[in-house]
Amino acid sequence: MTNFSLDFPYAFGGPVAEADFRRVNSDFIVFEDLGFELSGEGEHIYLHLQKDGDNTEWLARQIAKLAGVEARDVGYCGLKDRHAVTRQWFSVYFPKGEEPDWSALQSETVDLLETSRHRQKLRRGQHRANQFVIWLRDVAGDRAALEQKLEQVSTHGVPNYFGEQRFGIDAGNLHSAERMLVTGSKIKNRSKKSIVLSAARSWLFNQVLAARVEADNWCQVLDGDIAATGLPTGPLWGRGRLASSGVTKQLEEEVLGLWQHWCEPLEFTGLDQDRRTLVSQVAKLDWAWQEGDLRLQFELAVGAYATAVTRELITVR
Repeated sequence: MTNFSLDFPYAFGGPVAEADFRRVNSDFIVFEDLGFELSGEGEHIYLHLQKDGDNTEWLARQIAKLAGVEARDVGYCGLKDRHAVTRQWFSVYFPKGEEPDWSALQSETVDLLETSRHRQKLRRGQHRANQFVIWLRDVAGDRAALEQKLEQVSTHGVPNYFGEQRFGIDAGNLHSAERMLVTGSKIKNRSKKSIVLSAARSWLFNQVLAARVEADNWCQVLDGDIAATGLPTGPLWGRGRLASSGVTKQLEEEVLGLWQHWCEPLEFTGLDQDRRTLVSQVAKLDWAWQEGDLRLQFELAVGAYATAVTRELITVR
């Protein structure tokens, strides 16, 4: 059995402090920024909800049940962390008829913030960004060194690793991927199969990014790089050839050559090859101390993980 170590290389030398992380849900707050104005009219009802400790998919099912529609008629931009306080939008296809009393969604853990209408269903990854407020509790370590590292993160960003949650408990999604891709084990559940394939592609991307971090060129556009908004990218494996060339292609081929037993079967899963930026830019980064606790506030692009930021700073107790 392959040992899937998720201890990927650090960009700035590794953590210089330790702290408690997510003692309570309110230590990890996420606000979704749609990035567009709602028209106030259309066939889709938009619900802005705050949830505390609830699963996004579970809440979407509650919305569908209340509205009397199919689960597929409820849209949202992405799965937000469960062990957190999050604000996000849901859309409900409801072209006609009397609307339900949306206040019925209210509970000890769910607040209805506002409602509106729009012409289109919300799709995965459609929003502009996510804004985070994170509390690190009882920080122990060199404060000056930690603030210096925060300055580095603000200036350069962090490696855009897929977070541990993508790979499942004890890397279970990766073990499932190996059984499916290498031994031909079947996964009948469509949703589970999609999760496992995503984990496999994410693992391969992280391998390429880790090699770039080790070479200290993860935030530089090299000869042959495919840049997106001025940032270097790495491959999300699937059908098709590497888009990179030159030294970048050589590096990617060397790294992925060790995983051909995954790459080749991935090409027959129906997924097309894509690219993802190697750098996660950490916008609007701000921090403040409250005795021994540190509050972080920042914004990340869609698909980036807040834990990719915190791992550069602290070791979680």
